[in-house]
Amino acid sequence: QVQLVESGGGLVQPGASLTLSCVGSGVSLDYHGIGWFRQAPGKEREGVSSISSTGREINVADSVKGRFTISRDNGKKTVYLQMMDLKPEDTAVYYCAILRPGYYSDFVARWVGSYGIEYYGKGTLVTVSS
Repeated sequence: QVQLVESGGGLVQPGASLTLSCVGSGVSLDYHGIGWFRQAPGKEREGVSSISSTGREINVADSVKGRFTISRDNGKKTVYLQMMDLKPEDTAVYYCAILRPGYYSDFVARWVGSYGIEYYGKGTLVTVSS
């Protein structure tokens, strides 16, 4: 059974940084493109960033460009989302997802749903508030 587990969320003040982690069980993440998406209360889901299996292709949503960095350590079978200069509008549940090939760039441009996402985890809550 494939499971993705996100961790690293929490309550932080505006301007702070957080790094989220994503690990898998029943699947080797190093073979897959991975994306992070978020959903804030009352808002639509938004693809934040994606990374190919080798790390050579990275896509970042305009809303977080320059502040969020996706990376992966295939040796540790972990994908990270480093978030800096967090803003209250970044408050959301953050999910990592295994992406279907061909959807890595679309993932940050529009919601791809099950067309582009094969599996996703239960999420980790990030709250940015003073």
